[in-house]
Amino acid sequence: MEQPDRDELASFLRLWRGRLQPADAGLDAGPRRRTPGLRRQEVAELAGLSVDYYTRLEQGRGPRPSRQVILALGRALRLRADELAHLHYLAGQAPQPPPHPEREVQPGLLRLLERLDDTPALICDAKYDLLAWNAMATALLGNLAALPPDGRNLIWRFFTEPGARARHDEAGARQFARESVADLRAAAARYPRDAGIRQLVTRLLEASPEFAARWAERDVRVRRSARKRLCHPALGWLELDCDALHDPDRDQWLILYTAEPGTPSHDALRGLRHIAGTPLDSRA
Repeated sequence: MEQPDRDELASFLRLWRGRLQPADAGLDAGPRRRTPGLRRQEVAELAGLSVDYYTRLEQGRGPRPSRQVILALGRALRLRADELAHLHYLAGQAPQPPPHPEREVQPGLLRLLERLDDTPALICDAKYDLLAWNAMATALLGNLAALPPDGRNLIWRFFTEPGARARHDEAGARQFARESVADLRAAAARYPRDAGIRQLVTRLLEASPEFAARWAERDVRVRRSARKRLCHPALGWLELDCDALHDPDRDQWLILYTAEPGTPSHDALRGLRHIAGTPLDSRA
């Protein structure tokens, strides 16, 4: 545990108290308020602290605030997640991990998927749950909308569905097995309170000896972009660049499948637009 930066903590509290308007906190401004922001007494009451204790925090004095005090101040000052994490660090506390991976996809990304009519693309969360995809991804990877909700996970499909694994060549299958399991272990550490990750790991351990062996290796790494050979039932083997673009705010991945222009795989992807046909449901 680090030592608190009392001066920065005091400045941060004063700044955010001054930015928050009484109406933001559900308070009546009253006719005699002459300065912007909240009063110290109001912040203390909103956080359930004594005025003396809060005053000492703003003056850079007093004991190190506990995690419970930091969380209470975060609620009182209406801090967002990144601002609350910063407050934890100023107090010498490591911020708590988020409770679960974010499943809501930004509307702008959903619109982007719709516009990518020549590129297979999908969005997944930190544990590889499929959250959204476009018609080209359906044409490349199969009818994802037809999968049951608990089967819309790339790791689950790979280790339990022979057809999903058979889309990879042998080298690509080994690489995906190694990296996806290591990535899932890293996600489990980032979200220790998430029941969904624990349930997924338990199901995989029961269903796949290969997954169990990989899980026992305790390797940890993040997802990386890679060159893949994928077998399409109508188009045969495709040499594709699989680029994974990370949204750190939501811990989600936009995965794009492209091919080098002028190659047979590039021509095949252009033909995939005809296979795509009528767009299917593209949201999990």
